[in-house]
Amino acid sequence: MSLRAEYRKLIRERAGHVMPGVYDALSARIAERAGFKLIGGGGFAAIGTMLGGADMGQSNMRDYADHYGRICAAVNVPVSVDADTGFGDVHNVTQMVRSFETAGVSGIMIGDQSFPNRCGYLPGKDVISVEEMIAKIRAAVAARRDPDLVIIARTDSRSDFGLDEAILRCKLYLEAGADLAKPQGVDRPEEIARCMEEIPCEFAATLSQAARQRFTDIAELKAQGVATISMPSISLFAAAHAVDATLRSLATAGSLSSVEGELMQLDDYNELVDLNGMIANEITFREEATRLVQRHSAHSQPKTSETIDMGGNVR
Repeated sequence: MSLRAEYRKLIRERAGHVMPGVYDALSARIAERAGFKLIGGGGFAAIGTMLGGADMGQSNMRDYADHYGRICAAVNVPVSVDADTGFGDVHNVTQMVRSFETAGVSGIMIGDQSFPNRCGYLPGKDVISVEEMIAKIRAAVAARRDPDLVIIARTDSRSDFGLDEAILRCKLYLEAGADLAKPQGVDRPEEIARCMEEIPCEFAATLSQAARQRFTDIAELKAQGVATISMPSISLFAAAHAVDATLRSLATAGSLSSVEGELMQLDDYNELVDLNGMIANEITFREEATRLVQRHSAHSQPKTSETIDMGGNVR
């Protein structure tokens, strides 16, 4: 089963699979090693790690494609990613889908914010018309080459226009061909229950540090029957906190020994990045090369020991 088919299977289970957000290939490996069946790559974490900035839509499709490609290449679990607004109109959406699909992602979420996109929990958002978003969804569906690639349509209309508008948009986006429709900012259990009843697709829940306030937790969401529980910024916040604390301690104490207990051990790190596996592959490939050359050399040896002297006589 392909990773994309696996992603669709996990969604259909409605088992509340936790999808931790990762910010680079290394954090993706950590998430996979922890046992998660799928992981997420979001704009908030991508901007934080690529630019050291807040998620205000200041990156571009090519940077994201490279970033997500490195994440996908590092793991063997489905990766669902954020595509902001699709980075433009229908032609941009077409190029984005093909680039992200080539990068190896299993799911692509496109939002109906106006450009430039910003974190859904930040003020100052605006949404485009339903017609504009539907055109983008149609372009995304037409652009994918693998029918198992999951197209997720997200609406940010909840905060400014209310839950009724968000639900209506989700229904229309599904009719347009999206595999899932996600109403951003629907975090309260009673609102989630209403969306699950009225929107004819699985519900993708979110628990984000960017939301500041949490109205529920993993156990409650699982009990409600949501499909996935995205935690898009958890790895970024964990890493930022650990690095900040360690380097502040180092700056204050001026001693490596004072912070060594906070660091991953070398053997653990080497296991994480599969150093032994890489060395084993290197040895295998070099041994295969040696055997091939030896076989060629053996076949190239003369079949007689006779030689010819300078006078042309056989000796």
